[in-house]
Amino acid sequence: MRAIWTGAIGFGLVNIPIKLYSATESSSLDLDMLDRKDLANIKFKRVNEQTGKEVKWDNIVKGYFIKDHYVVLEDADFEDASPEKSKLVNLHAFVKLADIDSIYFETPYYLEPQKGGEKAYQLLLKALDKTKTAGLGAFVMRNVEHLAIIKPYHNVLVLNKIRYQQEIRSFDELKLPAEVKIQKAEMDMATQLIKQHSQAFDLSSYKNEYSDELLKIIKQKDKGKRPTIRKIKVENTKADDLLAKLRASLG
Repeated sequence: MRAIWTGAIGFGLVNIPIKLYSATESSSLDLDMLDRKDLANIKFKRVNEQTGKEVKWDNIVKGYFIKDHYVVLEDADFEDASPEKSKLVNLHAFVKLADIDSIYFETPYYLEPQKGGEKAYQLLLKALDKTKTAGLGAFVMRNVEHLAIIKPYHNVLVLNKIRYQQEIRSFDELKLPAEVKIQKAEMDMATQLIKQHSQAFDLSSYKNEYSDELLKIIKQKDKGKRPTIRKIKVENTKADDLLAKLRASLG
């Protein structure tokens, strides 16, 4: 793995030097975009809007439009905006993990201690585990400030980017059902069905089956075979059939 950010965790007056690594990878198939006529690869180019000519990466800058002109930003400008957050994840609060709703969670990263930070790293890891808490802070990566929590995961510290409150959209515009009267028998069977299938949370038995099935179709087509097309029709349960469907589900 290659580190994508280096800096430190601020834990009180203690700074723990760390490297940050992506904790996830895609399980979907790597598909290329092709021209249907000759199967040539489709390439995306960075083109100057006025001249129509391709622009090299070295000549591309970022700018912010104000009134009638752009203000160009250099790398130093981004770091000057918050130099401490570009190098330090300062844990200014500790929160209970159970208090963080899953809607806020975003990308996870592994944290590795750099030389000299091993003991402080272990101390923070074990202290968070013992108190069942996560450290809350913010840092800047790739010119963007991220809110993040740091929590223990087995024997490693994980940094989870989390969304700001302002990034969560309101659901007021959704057409949600009004208060519906639910029969006691329906509720009893629904809770019984949930209890019947309740189990400890374990993802090890789940895998991306869609990619496997898609790969089978690709291999069949490569051999000139016509893959079997499976059709499925989902029948939505009507309110009048709800009790019967629940009873049948319980076996």
